[in-house]
Amino acid sequence: MTRKRGLTEEAATASIDQACRMLRLPSIRQQFADLAEGAARDQMSYRAFLAELLMTECDDRARRRSERRIKAASFPRDKSLRAFDFDANPNVDPATVNTLATCEWVKKGEPLCLIGDSGTGKSHLLIALGTEAAMQGFRVRYVLATKLVNELVEAADEKQLSKTIARYGRVDLLCIDELGYMELDRRGAELLFQVLTEREEKNSVAIASNESFSGWTKTFTDPRLCAAIVDRLTFNGAIIQTGTESYRLAHTKAQAEHTAVG
Repeated sequence: MTRKRGLTEEAATASIDQACRMLRLPSIRQQFADLAEGAARDQMSYRAFLAELLMTECDDRARRRSERRIKAASFPRDKSLRAFDFDANPNVDPATVNTLATCEWVKKGEPLCLIGDSGTGKSHLLIALGTEAAMQGFRVRYVLATKLVNELVEAADEKQLSKTIARYGRVDLLCIDELGYMELDRRGAELLFQVLTEREEKNSVAIASNESFSGWTKTFTDPRLCAAIVDRLTFNGAIIQTGTESYRLAHTKAQAEHTAVG
């Protein structure tokens, strides 16, 4: 690209477009015209205008990286902390959740356990906190407990277990949902234990379970293995009890009553 002085407005616009393509600056390319008009209107200095352009590109790149990390996490649906109804579930302390949203526990590799009955917001919090971590630059992966165990069993059969465990070991936060819904045989439980051991005190694990720890012997039938798994998931970690009253059920009943009155 030949550089010339005294370009017409049209030629300057074309040169900017070409330069942005070459330098891979899509946000500046898309927004330059509007930003230039705003800079002229506000009588910005050249330096301030350049800063505005560069920050626009940086902000958009950060947003796209965040979107890629959220997509890579494989969350089944969008959930945010803003959408969580703390008034509907007084068992969950907003201050505790807001502290967890800073993701210091992820940085330190500490675990998180969300324990409560179905419909009490466990999965919502798990996904929302995982999303916060992804937005703050951490690598996150969400998976159902049964899906994870099935994947590990298949990997072991295909002699790919080490590679699979290493893949789950690399993410900064592993979110395991619906732990405790189904009984695991000894082999499945041992393989899950290997994943937890790989991550112990290095990378965080967050789990959601409908069973209290005392009931985990129904999922992990070997008492010693069960105790070891509980130890891995609670040492230096946070535990949130979401209670027993289903928010979803109460919400559905309230809607049905409102419809009936209407």
